[in-house]
Amino acid sequence: MRIGVLGTGNMADALATHWARAGHQVTVGGRDAHKAERLARRIGEGVQPAGLRAAAESGQEVVLAALPFEVAADVARDLRATLRGKVLLDCSNPVGPGFRLLTQGGPSAAQRLAAAAPGSHVVKAFNLCHENVWRMRPPVFGGRPLAVPVCGDDETALARVRELVRDVGGEPVAGGGLERAGLLEATAALFISLWVGEGADAQAIAPPLTHAAGPL
Repeated sequence: MRIGVLGTGNMADALATHWARAGHQVTVGGRDAHKAERLARRIGEGVQPAGLRAAAESGQEVVLAALPFEVAADVARDLRATLRGKVLLDCSNPVGPGFRLLTQGGPSAAQRLAAAAPGSHVVKAFNLCHENVWRMRPPVFGGRPLAVPVCGDDETALARVRELVRDVGGEPVAGGGLERAGLLEATAALFISLWVGEGADAQAIAPPLTHAAGPL
């Protein structure tokens, strides 16, 4: 796939590295040309640096929005003509001070991207874990690959993102339509508050699948 990455931060670095090593053609773009060049050089594997618009243009199959929640919709709005018809993959977490969900009472971050870039196919994924988990090769715990929920409305877009999840070493899980992306974002806010705020093992709050409906 030809993948454009909007952003040069940690999530852009972690995910683009996996995808480049899997053989995809990746272009990383940012407002700061020097940061884009440094990231492309660090990853290697033929990754190309560019500005935001050129990166969006290069992502013929998928464009990853690895951008802070506060600016992502504005960037998508500026690039809406370029993003039309493309898969726009959102990995952001709208979490603010005190682990507060910044979208509370309104549309999710993913839905705001979709509204800013009408005609794109927004998919929510990769938002539940710290970037260092995505740097793992592969993210496997206790012999079990990390499950990655994926939310979106377009089946072709979902299929492409599921492939990218597998390229990272995870196992895609159907998360429902884009209207459920807010649940993923709220889950991230809860997990971050447990992990960081309380030092608790968030994974331990759920029983295994065999007991999900109660003891047998």
